[in-house]
Amino acid sequence: MKIRRISFIEAGASGFQMLRKYHIARTGTVLLSTLLRDQGYEVKAFIEDISKPDWDYIESSDLVCISTLTSTAMRAYRIGERVRAKGIPVIMGGVHPSFLPEESLAYSDFVLRGEADFTLPQLIRHMETGTPAAEDIRGLSFRNNSGFVHNRQGDFITEEELNALPFPDFSLVHNWKPSIIYPVATSRGCPFECRFCSVITMFGRKYRFKPVENTLRELRYINTVSKATKFFVDDNFTANKQRSKDLMRGMIAEGLTSTWVAQVRADVANDTELLRLMADSGCHTLYIGFESINPETLKAYNKKQGVEDIVKCVKTVRDHGIHIHGMFVLGADSDDVEMIRKTADFAINVGIDTTQIMSLTPLPGTPLFAEMEQDGRLLHKDWSKYNLQHVVFRPAQMTPKTLQMETLKGMGRFYSWKYILKHLARFDLHYVAVGFFGRKVVSKTLKEVTPYIDTVA
Repeated sequence: MKIRRISFIEAGASGFQMLRKYHIARTGTVLLSTLLRDQGYEVKAFIEDISKPDWDYIESSDLVCISTLTSTAMRAYRIGERVRAKGIPVIMGGVHPSFLPEESLAYSDFVLRGEADFTLPQLIRHMETGTPAAEDIRGLSFRNNSGFVHNRQGDFITEEELNALPFPDFSLVHNWKPSIIYPVATSRGCPFECRFCSVITMFGRKYRFKPVENTLRELRYINTVSKATKFFVDDNFTANKQRSKDLMRGMIAEGLTSTWVAQVRADVANDTELLRLMADSGCHTLYIGFESINPETLKAYNKKQGVEDIVKCVKTVRDHGIHIHGMFVLGADSDDVEMIRKTADFAINVGIDTTQIMSLTPLPGTPLFAEMEQDGRLLHKDWSKYNLQHVVFRPAQMTPKTLQMETLKGMGRFYSWKYILKHLARFDLHYVAVGFFGRKVVSKTLKEVTPYIDTVA
């Protein structure tokens, strides 16, 4: 077959999403679109959380590639059905199809598991010319007359290969408006083994970093197309502290110090030189997964940190003028109702600026999901509810409804009128607005989840 026009679709979430004030495109979809554009194909990327797709373009495509998380899988499947009904072949990828390829193949022709930077072009060449053979493409799942075929998983791409990839061209995204947040990825992988996280199974346990000069070149390019806040979307932006310091020094030397945010671990507080460089280079907020203040839960999550590390982190980061968005995940077997309430009090009193208090969600591809499924503790497999705001399993020390409501009450207590008035007294209008947004989010989420939890619990 001849392939000329390719559409990429990043499936959108259904219903109200309490954790999303700004919709941020995942860089993988845009990077793959850029790779294929550079190989001569006509490509557009459609990110449903940003804008409605142009179905005239999509349904005139020769090939449609769909990327999905677990929480957007149901929507991705509906898209796959619609596209295939038009006789257009569909390739699915992303976290959810990577771990449940046979389920995804009911709505697609091929599934690419794991990193697809090099396997996607190989698959398209196979579709066009028959070579390489489908059986020779690593990480590919498909069906033949004998049933499902799951090829051996490919190796994770190397640092050299990562460095050779192009910068994601967000102009390929339909209706892209880079006015608020501009995502930047500088590494892949994570050596930690948090039991509710699928990063290591998707991207490996070994960190792979882009060289500092490569990242600086990307930041220079971004500054020519957008003045938006940069969001370093790496799972742990400061995993290699020396590299991070070198990058910060380069940003400062070149004046690339516009506002940026990043995801880090609490151990960032152990290096005050790094924090100083981060502050000097424009860091506004660090997103930190504290997860719990229950020592037993931290052990169960395999976080490799203690409560004292969290307290030290908050103080040290704030002392450097950097804001903190602290994230907590509640509902482990060692958590009871009182622990949820103590967590909310801790978030209020320790000095973090904003928070997310979420219910534990067992996602396919994680040890937690495998255990919950084996023990019969999953309430259902309506993937659209696996979005951190719906309880989808039976906790050990409370009912699902109690976990659902107590986490939301904790969020409501944090974003209280006291929070708003405190920031208003300081004329900090940004956090005043955040407080109002937080209250609105909790109210809307309560309305959305109450009928759900009454039905499944």
